[in-house]
Amino acid sequence: MKKKVIVIGGGWSGIAASIAAKKCGADVTVFEKTDLLLGLGNVGGIMRNNGRYTAAEENIALGASELFELTDRYSRHKNVDFPGHRHASLYDVIRVEPAVRRLLRDMDIEIRLISRVVDADYEKSGNGRYLRNISLADGSVQEADAFIECTGSTGPMGNCLTYGNGCSMCILRCPAFGPRTSITGRIGLTDIMGQRADGAFGAFSGSCKLEKSSLSDEIREELDRKGVVVIRLEKEQIHREKLDLKVCQQYALDAYAENIVLLDTGYAKLMTPFFPLDQLRQIRGFENARYIDPYAGGKGNSIRYLSVASRTDAMRVKGAENMFCGGEKSGLFVGHTEAITTGSLAGYNTCRYLKGLPLLELPDGLATGDLISYANAQSEKENGLKTRYTFAGAEFFERMKERGLYTTDREEIRKRLKKYGLNDIYREKLLHG
Repeated sequence: MKKKVIVIGGGWSGIAASIAAKKCGADVTVFEKTDLLLGLGNVGGIMRNNGRYTAAEENIALGASELFELTDRYSRHKNVDFPGHRHASLYDVIRVEPAVRRLLRDMDIEIRLISRVVDADYEKSGNGRYLRNISLADGSVQEADAFIECTGSTGPMGNCLTYGNGCSMCILRCPAFGPRTSITGRIGLTDIMGQRADGAFGAFSGSCKLEKSSLSDEIREELDRKGVVVIRLEKEQIHREKLDLKVCQQYALDAYAENIVLLDTGYAKLMTPFFPLDQLRQIRGFENARYIDPYAGGKGNSIRYLSVASRTDAMRVKGAENMFCGGEKSGLFVGHTEAITTGSLAGYNTCRYLKGLPLLELPDGLATGDLISYANAQSEKENGLKTRYTFAGAEFFERMKERGLYTTDREEIRKRLKKYGLNDIYREKLLHG
């Protein structure tokens, strides 16, 4: 009989985990509380910028190519430069989710939408807790041999009210589909909470969405042609304090306070946590501007990093024998590439656990392995919870460059993987049933 794996949360990390576990031979079901897969990936869209290019190619060489091939295929623009970032790809956030859903169904991965997981049952084991099943909001119970939590770190609404400017009705839509539930919390484990520079908990999501048709013809045409528009702000319109609020520290640069930076991801992605609508409409070309998502983009944004599991470098939840994690649930990570990286390793190691094999820890001679181990080590330091970790910028990208890990040479990346004997390791068929 095939081993059954349940993935809780259908964002980029949950999808990556489900694909990795399926390729290894597990019977996989994804439970997602909303009616869309990808979560924040439905309003993100930035790939391959800076060190994310290196990480994407490492994942592809490891055998986790599917999601990068898909986002490349649905990119509206490639090799785009914008302030602080080079060679970015901007995928179409409107078209990518249906494509991901088709991919999973073609792989025979079961997708359970509008299926919010609210609890878990466990028993004590030699390694802490052994999960037996999960409970859904409709009262049903689902059993599995192993579980991967990829629920993210945003929500419920109370957190956005307590630590932010209120519920912004973001893409996660807690009022419509119910709040996120921490499964690690439900089994009695203590989650980690990220902090801002001043010690306050959480951080604002880094961007808003504008309806492109509400912008001037000039701005819209430049967006369609180049993929990026940068518009200088007047002195009185500059608010540098918003840079400290951003979760995306790779965009916490003066250029993002002194300018409006727009990226074309199908919508016009406005690279700031929020911008008061009356003030925005005073800028030439934005006289008729209208927010799409978050709907309260003139006032606030979602608050993230309030529910991070304590984990090993193999993505196993500490204190839980048969539970793994990925994405923001697994650390103070920013970005889709980071989510796919952690989710893929979690899915693969879940199958190694079910097979009775030692778990894989990616070496720190790879950017992907170094991100996972470095973020884990830093989280235990005094100021470690005030830092976000991303291949695209800030502290970790500088570390990549210092350690010689950043490269856009695909052949060089494959040679690195070959040195460690890891080429296509995620394609191993570990489980047979």
